[in-house]
Amino acid sequence: MSSLGHFQILVFLHALLIFSAESRKTHLVNDNDVESSDKSAKGTRWAVLVAGSNDYSNYRHQADICHAYQILRKGGLKDENIIVFMYDDIAFSSENPRPGVIINKPDGEDVYKGVPKDYTEETVNVENFYNVLLGNESGVTGGSGKVLKSGPNDNIFIYYADHGAPGLLAMPNGDEVLAKDFNKVLEKMHKRKSYNKMVIYVEACESGSMFEGILKKNLNIYAVTAANSKENSFGTYCPESYTPSAPEFETCLGDVFSISWLEDSDLHDMSKETLKQQYHVVKRRVGSDVEQTSHVCRFGTKEMLNDYLASYIGRNPENENFTFTESISSPISNSGLVNPRDIPLLYLQRKIQKAPMGSPESKEAQKKLFDEMNHRKQIDQSITEILRLSVKQTNVLNLLTSTRTTGQPLVDDWDCFKTLVNSFKNHCGATVNYGLKYTGALANICNMGVDVKQTVSAIEQACSIK
Repeated sequence: MSSLGHFQILVFLHALLIFSAESRKTHLVNDNDVESSDKSAKGTRWAVLVAGSNDYSNYRHQADICHAYQILRKGGLKDENIIVFMYDDIAFSSENPRPGVIINKPDGEDVYKGVPKDYTEETVNVENFYNVLLGNESGVTGGSGKVLKSGPNDNIFIYYADHGAPGLLAMPNGDEVLAKDFNKVLEKMHKRKSYNKMVIYVEACESGSMFEGILKKNLNIYAVTAANSKENSFGTYCPESYTPSAPEFETCLGDVFSISWLEDSDLHDMSKETLKQQYHVVKRRVGSDVEQTSHVCRFGTKEMLNDYLASYIGRNPENENFTFTESISSPISNSGLVNPRDIPLLYLQRKIQKAPMGSPESKEAQKKLFDEMNHRKQIDQSITEILRLSVKQTNVLNLLTSTRTTGQPLVDDWDCFKTLVNSFKNHCGATVNYGLKYTGALANICNMGVDVKQTVSAIEQACSIK
């Protein structure tokens, strides 16, 4: 063979080696991007966002949800793949000092702009929520009719911001989201191969009770909750407790768990931050190691911890040069945290302070505050009497505060629990804002094996006493 022939072969082999090296290099880069390292590369990212409350005093829940929508859109998710539940009575409320605008922090930008109005007002209910998750178009009533049309290669992100109580999450209409029912829907989705992997974030008091001892570990579902099964989560960016640059607002603008993950997502490149890393950032910022705050918890499939956030909420190209670090998120000061069940009282107190003395606005706010305080006192008395009548004991304080061993579900007989919760609501006027914080006590009655009909009679009797 001529020397020229040898030279051409050497050139060809050299080019081939370069090509192979570059191919390996590209493969390694892609392996660091979760979007290319699992089935989600062939699938679609879907998201369901739920603000389960209404009324201007609950401003923060819709603000949290709207902020999440903006992150998802920047992350590359399309509106057709994002389904939003929100009552939509905040942005244009007469009490909103910035009509048509919702902010999630005092110096924040408008997060309301462009948010889809898929399910609003009376269509924000548990039936529609479950049917959306199950992809059942014929089952939804009203709204846009959008449902999840996801398949076995798709990833799903669910974010729920709301009031909660042991074993349930609130809805502004109809029944609550009960832990057992919600988990049954998730199991049905898994059986139908409706997704590849799923991430669930829940902002609510006692939110850990939605999954503890219930969520199976083999469903490819990873859930993070703002609190464990027996404690409050907290509101933040509130008047007085936080020095705002938006003094015209009279209610809390966000929830501490929510703004922790939302603001972290605003800042980082989600293709470089894992679920595990965000969990630690959020836990640190919420201050879970401090007794006065809530304890962020995680449940489900631990193998998903090393997945990158980009596989679920997308990646923001603006942040591609930002290096991840956990240390940037210091704990929020305890003085900036407010018990969510006290936020309605804080809101009314602010209205009284700001209204002219003796004005109709001041008198109306004073009456609402008095009625709310009186209602809470009646609820406190009623639950004690219910327990006394049900278990035939005079000392029932332990039933108000006792909880099951960590890792166990709230209750074994969920039918009993549902019956007592509905009876407590219907006969005593208990709401998630306050009264349903006692659902743990109702669960304790069920766990003692007390006759359900007997307890319903006790509820009727106790709440008929004025």
